[in-house]
Amino acid sequence: METVDTVVIGAGVVGLACAHSLARAGHEVVIVERETAFGTGISARNSEVIHAGLYYPPGSLKARLCVDGRQRLYAWCVEHGVSHARCGKLVVASSAAQAPALQAIAERARANGVHDLRLIEADELAALEPALAAHSALLSPSTGIVDSHGLMLSLLGEAERHGAMLALASPVLDGRAEADGIVLRTGGEAAAELKAKWVINAAGLDAPGLGRAIRAPAAAQAPQAHYARGVYFGYAGRAPFSRLIYPIPEPGGLGVHLTLDLGGQAKFGPDVEWIAAPDYTVDAARAQGFARAIRRWWPALDATRLQPGYAGVRPKIVGPGEADADFRIDGPAAHGTPGLVHLYGIESPGLTAALAIGEQVAAIVADGAR
Repeated sequence: METVDTVVIGAGVVGLACAHSLARAGHEVVIVERETAFGTGISARNSEVIHAGLYYPPGSLKARLCVDGRQRLYAWCVEHGVSHARCGKLVVASSAAQAPALQAIAERARANGVHDLRLIEADELAALEPALAAHSALLSPSTGIVDSHGLMLSLLGEAERHGAMLALASPVLDGRAEADGIVLRTGGEAAAELKAKWVINAAGLDAPGLGRAIRAPAAAQAPQAHYARGVYFGYAGRAPFSRLIYPIPEPGGLGVHLTLDLGGQAKFGPDVEWIAAPDYTVDAARAQGFARAIRRWWPALDATRLQPGYAGVRPKIVGPGEADADFRIDGPAAHGTPGLVHLYGIESPGLTAALAIGEQVAAIVADGAR
């Protein structure tokens, strides 16, 4: 049986950020990933938005780690040459009836430490985004977009520069807690048992199931996994917007919104569809619902230009009709099993928060090592 100081399970953006923080702190780190490449799961199927921190309950992990992570992420992109743009976004109230919801978002954002929002009335909106039809909007200048693959490549490179190693095609099947560490059983061509002093479960959609598969008292606290698919549609041609456009949030997500890639190409989504198991099918017929939602703030949309894009699945730990859950970063203080950290429900704003999550995980490990 091989032994190692620290194993990070999952080579998405959060796992890679954890691996970087731990390797930089001097830990021997092995990243195990079941796929044949890094970053092919949740991290490859999102909006690539750098969130400012507008929506999350004050004091929550989502709020705190989003605001901290956003600042870290912009600095990281500049330092490491990762393509990004601080393009800003507008959260729009389609009618006067939605204005109180806009005000509530502004108050929550201020409580989270976001102090650069500005209320935009209809006349100024017409000058900023002439194609937009809205009663009013919040302008968030610190919202941006990032090349998520480039970000993950830079995180992996920096982690490896500090000694981390990546093992691909190595699914973790199960494990067990022992007195002197956590034993993991991996599959694939190089099936093996690996003992680690610390195991970080950053397996995304599979994190709850893996939390139960590692036999330890902590297994009883693993949440039930729920899956909310979000479909994206591309747009043939150029959309007449220079900023991201978001409606008032809806249950389970932020509503069908417009995001731009770094080349200025628009995409719309994601919507919210609760499903029984991860499934990345894109139903072209959903374009009709997209068109209805988009026309609330872009009446001139040419729906024939909507083209099926891709789908992502949110790693929910609550089901439909339930209040949104906070991130769960369950270390030994939460569950009592030494050497084990589970990351549950790391959905949006997980990409934005990744570097801050990595630092928090490294702090938990440092505290446990004392």
